[in-house]
Amino acid sequence: MIHELPPTPVPITNGAVDTSPIGLTPASGVDLDPIWKAVVTETRTRGNDIHLPISLAYAERLCAAYPDADDAIVRVAILLHDVGWARVDESRIISEGFSGDWKKAQIRFEHEKQGCIIAREVLPPLGYSPEFVEAVCAIIDGHDTRHEAHSLEDALMRDADRLWRFTTAGIALASGWFGMDPATYTDRLYEQIIPELLTEAGIAMGRTELDRSTALLKTAVLR
Repeated sequence: MIHELPPTPVPITNGAVDTSPIGLTPASGVDLDPIWKAVVTETRTRGNDIHLPISLAYAERLCAAYPDADDAIVRVAILLHDVGWARVDESRIISEGFSGDWKKAQIRFEHEKQGCIIAREVLPPLGYSPEFVEAVCAIIDGHDTRHEAHSLEDALMRDADRLWRFTTAGIALASGWFGMDPATYTDRLYEQIIPELLTEAGIAMGRTELDRSTALLKTAVLR
């Protein structure tokens, strides 16, 4: 069930937020394993076999902070949101998707559309209802190119998608995609990506993880 998005940043509704290193709480359970197995090939593009599991772990933390959200929709949407990169021209991913006005790059719209196609392929045979599949696709379609979230579930998935960038793994991968050294890239995360976060829990997690990563990578000196 999709829930209306409260005013942002969305206040925390379930007490304290877990801001410990995300590696301490990997995604739980095996209920999503059939989906993972169905999209193994699609995870091998653009570092998604690293990005997606980390983002799923963040999604579960966010859902714990916002128990009113439909965690099944959030978890499946974050698992599948970027698999569409596997079905676009790989040579264009870096050249168009991570340069210039990259948020408006046509290839970003294409990967969202392809992600919805993949979701509609893999979810129904695994027993997911048409209504559930369309709720997931409504989040995937526009997650990079829409300026606003349409629901609480959408907001949680968007924050989970961004939070992985603050980890050392995310910084290592994404700084290379953007052609930046880690210090320049993490400056950008503080200035541009933290302000995009939509929930109080996401902001707390993001700031803490980014502070931890920049200290570890000594970006104050290595610049």
